[in-house]
Amino acid sequence: MRIATFNANSIRTRLPVILPWLLEHRPDVLAVQETKVQDSDFPVDPFTEIGYSCAFKGQKSYNGVALITREPLAEIRTGFFPDDTQNGPRLIRGRMGDVWIINAYVPQGRDRDSEHYAGKLEWLNQFRAMLEREYVPDQPIIWTGDLNVAPEPMDVHDPKSLDGHVCFNSELTALFYEVCAWGFHDVFRRHRPDPGEYSYFDYRGATVYKNKGWRIDHILGTRRMLDLSTDAWIDLKPRKIRDPKPSDHTFMIADFQNLPR
Repeated sequence: MRIATFNANSIRTRLPVILPWLLEHRPDVLAVQETKVQDSDFPVDPFTEIGYSCAFKGQKSYNGVALITREPLAEIRTGFFPDDTQNGPRLIRGRMGDVWIINAYVPQGRDRDSEHYAGKLEWLNQFRAMLEREYVPDQPIIWTGDLNVAPEPMDVHDPKSLDGHVCFNSELTALFYEVCAWGFHDVFRRHRPDPGEYSYFDYRGATVYKNKGWRIDHILGTRRMLDLSTDAWIDLKPRKIRDPKPSDHTFMIADFQNLPR
C-alpha cells in the first residue's frame, strides 16, 4: 500500500500537478488538504477518468480535505462527530480494507496571542478525544495531512530564529507528542532520520532552491502500520516546477506491506 499526502492550496488550480503525479506514482491513497472548493464544485470527473474515487468535505475558498483512493473507502466520516459542521472541512476519515486513513488539516494558528492559536490547541485536544472515543491503538491506522506542527528543531531550516512560531514552539510540540502518545509513530522519521528534508517552502525568496523549508506535513501510523512500513520520502519535483504554478507544499509518500490476513 502506498499512501501520500499533499496540501494543494486549491485542488482545482493544482489539477495539472496532481493528475500527472497520480499517474506516475499510483498511490493507493492521496490525502489532500486545502482543497478550497465547496462540495458541489469538487472536480470528481478528472480523478474518475484515471481510476480514482473521491471522498471530500469542503467549503468555498478556504480549508477543505479529500481522500483520493484507488478503491472506494468504507465508513467515510468528516469532523470529530456526526453533524460536525464546524470541523468537517478540516478532517475526513475512511477505511480501506482493515486500514483506517485519517486526513487532517490542523489550523495554522496565525499568532500565538490570538484566539486562532488557542483554537489550534483545542483542535488537537478534540482530535485526541476522538481517537479515545472511536479507535484503539492496536488497529491499523494512518494519521496524515498538513498538521501545521514542526515537532523538532531538525524539522525547520532555522530553529533558532523560528523558535516560538505558531507551528514550532515547545508548547505545541508537547501537545503534539501527547496526542501521538495515544498510539502514533512517525513513519517518515523511521526511514529518514536525518535533518534537512522538508515538505513546505514559503513562496518568497526561492526558498525551495535554498532548502529553507519546514516539515509540517506528516504520515503517522499506529504500531501495526509502522512495522509494515518499508519506505518514506518527500518528492520535491512538484514543488520546483514553474509552469503550472506549484503549491507551497509538496508530496510526502510512505509505502507499506499488505496487512497479514
